Amino acid sequence: MIFTIAAKELKTLFSGPMAWIILAVLEIILAYFFLGQVDAFLAIQPQLTALANPPGVTELIVTPLFGNAAIILLMAVPLLSMRLIAEERRNRTLNLLLSAPVSVSEIVLGKFLGLMAFLSLFIGLAALMSLSLYTGATLDLGLLAGNIVGLALLAASFAALGLFISSLTAHPVIAAIGTFGALLGLWIVNMSARDAESWLHTLSLLKHFESFNRGVINSADAAYFALFIALFLVLAVRRLDNDRTHG
Repeated sequence: MIFTIAAKELKTLFSGPMAWIILAVLEIILAYFFLGQVDAFLAIQPQLTALANPPGVTELIVTPLFGNAAIILLMAVPLLSMRLIAEERRNRTLNLLLSAPVSVSEIVLGKFLGLMAFLSLFIGLAALMSLSLYTGATLDLGLLAGNIVGLALLAASFAALGLFISSLTAHPVIAAIGTFGALLGLWIVNMSARDAESWLHTLSLLKHFESFNRGVINSADAAYFALFIALFLVLAVRRLDNDRTHG
């Protein structure tokens, strides 16, 4: 039933123009950054040949590309997650959904996976851009894999937070603003921490993405993402379960 709900959610996303427009704009922005990094690499390539151990295209093109993709997702996910539950509440179809013979957990996971399927398109296209460099250069596949895994975990964290905030309101725009504000707040807390060892850095999702961006799959960072995703999915389940119980 989870995958049925996920498929329905994905179909709903693509049934309107908004998702297509968002995906197109995201890819145009990402392609702009990608081509800019390629041009910058070609400009400094003569100087790199003089170095004993020069960085390759993966470090100079792929790593910045995925770093930019993380920022793009921070701005895009609130627009995609805002309607997941808030629109159901606004259209008064939430009670009908909750009265269906499915568990609240299945509803939440289905909607979460539907959004993740959409975000996977963006991540997949970023990976394809990177793999296109194989035609004229050698890629560090380990570094590329670390970036893909890290971006997927980051997107899932954004989606889980957005889903929870969407469950709190009947207004999608408020859900979008709330999600963006929460994500931006976590990032600002990280940037405002002057001490490099400050515990405030642990609050930033983008800070935990940095190790993956360097090609290091850190178990502590992976655990942070897993706990963050689980926390907000559980909170969304509790919120909807409360709606089902109290009508």
